[in-house]
Amino acid sequence: MSREHASSPPSRGAVSLASLRPGACGLIESVDTSTPVGRRLADLGFLPETPVRVLRRAPLGDPTVYELRGYRLCMRRDEAARVLVVPIDPRPSAAP
Repeated sequence: MSREHASSPPSRGAVSLASLRPGACGLIESVDTSTPVGRRLADLGFLPETPVRVLRRAPLGDPTVYELRGYRLCMRRDEAARVLVVPIDPRPSAAP
């Protein structure tokens, strides 16, 4: 099964991982695996339905540190742009 952006249209509300601000969280929707960088991101755990959090961004805006699957990864904006996410609320939901 292909994990390329082109294989399925993005859902409404999906944005590039690079566009999320520090402190924001998202659920990975797809990864553009048509390039070696995109395939490597998938190998590193950037897979659909995986939660990811933006921790911090360098003073000049690039690179950015992300947290997913129990580890942290620093990557440049053009690399993060290969990942589409659906933004989610970073706070845990309280039971009613």
